[in-house]
Amino acid sequence: MPFRFVHTADLHLDSPLRSLALRNADLAEIVRGASRRALVKIVDLCLSEQVDALLIAGDLYDGSQTSMNTALFLGRELRRLDEAGIRVFIIRGNHDAQSQVTNELTLPPSAHVFKGRAKPVLAKLLPSGREVYVHGVSFAQPHAPESLLSAFQPPILSAVNIGMLHTSLAGASGHDLYAPCSVADLGAHGFDYWALGHIHQRQVHALRPLIVMPGMPQGRDINEAGVKGVTLVTVEDDGRIGIAEQPIGIASFERLDVELSAWSEWRDMLDGVKQALLRVCDVAPAENVIFRLTLSGATPLAWRLRRDADLLRGELDNIAAGIAGCWIEKVELACRVPEAERSGALDPVDELAALVQSDVLTAHGFRQEVRAAVEDLLQQLPPELRQLLAPDEEAVERLSFDAGASGSADVLAHLHGGEGTH
Repeated sequence: MPFRFVHTADLHLDSPLRSLALRNADLAEIVRGASRRALVKIVDLCLSEQVDALLIAGDLYDGSQTSMNTALFLGRELRRLDEAGIRVFIIRGNHDAQSQVTNELTLPPSAHVFKGRAKPVLAKLLPSGREVYVHGVSFAQPHAPESLLSAFQPPILSAVNIGMLHTSLAGASGHDLYAPCSVADLGAHGFDYWALGHIHQRQVHALRPLIVMPGMPQGRDINEAGVKGVTLVTVEDDGRIGIAEQPIGIASFERLDVELSAWSEWRDMLDGVKQALLRVCDVAPAENVIFRLTLSGATPLAWRLRRDADLLRGELDNIAAGIAGCWIEKVELACRVPEAERSGALDPVDELAALVQSDVLTAHGFRQEVRAAVEDLLQQLPPELRQLLAPDEEAVERLSFDAGASGSADVLAHLHGGEGTH
């Protein structure tokens, strides 16, 4: 029989809601409980596939947010694996190192948590007599600015060696540098499979040896969009290793851009958006699909869409409610009036719009006033919300520009008026 295991990481159990747009109470409840349900599905997968082990490559918890209730839930799920004879190998990531309960939870006897040195653990003896060892290193502190590769022992000769490491590798956008190392360094160490964690997007970095970042099993906001899952790994008797991605996520965040150029009537536009939503939902493996919807393109409806944004949102929410598991988190407008309708003499509002675009939005004084207003609003928000909205100088500048552009477009839309929306 081969050695089979599930490789996962970055569950961030009970991570707090991070999306400002989750105003719908039912949707908020789905997202709030999604990380727990993802772990339940991972355990179910281990049981149904009758694997030998579950490897968790760090960040089970979400740092200081962790409660004992979270830890007790984890303990209950791991006991399900213990009762089935499935072993669990865990390394602690940067968020686990921040947790107040990491060291207090009593795990089942079949669960092994690696410490600061990578002492190999025998995981299975294959029918051929070849042994399979798992090596791992945990974070002792929330930060690991230096490589942890030196903490690993050399591979055990004639055995299959699996390494577990929570690392940012050479660095990735949106992630701080943690336990940095290169793919080449990992490959040169001599292990047969590297079970990595920390980067939330799945990537197979190398095939020989296999170096796999499984991504997180459940996204938390639109910045963690797309299908999420775990990696099912099979180590054959002759040492060959095969992998397969298994979707897990309860809720999938998706960006959807609907081009409106084909429609000039409100009802046709709504039907077109509905068909676009259906196409994605019909093939999505997740139970729930949460959309960041962008309406773009040149359409005579451009002014109406912005002027009647509340009506638009209401109608789109009604459409989503009629599609099982479909939710709209936010609607963004990026459409414009067709050039043909701008030809000839401009009406006064069109002239004002052109002036705003060319002179007002680019004016230093206007940008400074908008930025001052944005900074004043940010100071009135709780620190964690302020950090989410504007974590750095570039984000504040981008937020200020978006506020000026969106606000001026809203004013112009109301000035433009127009006929009814149906």
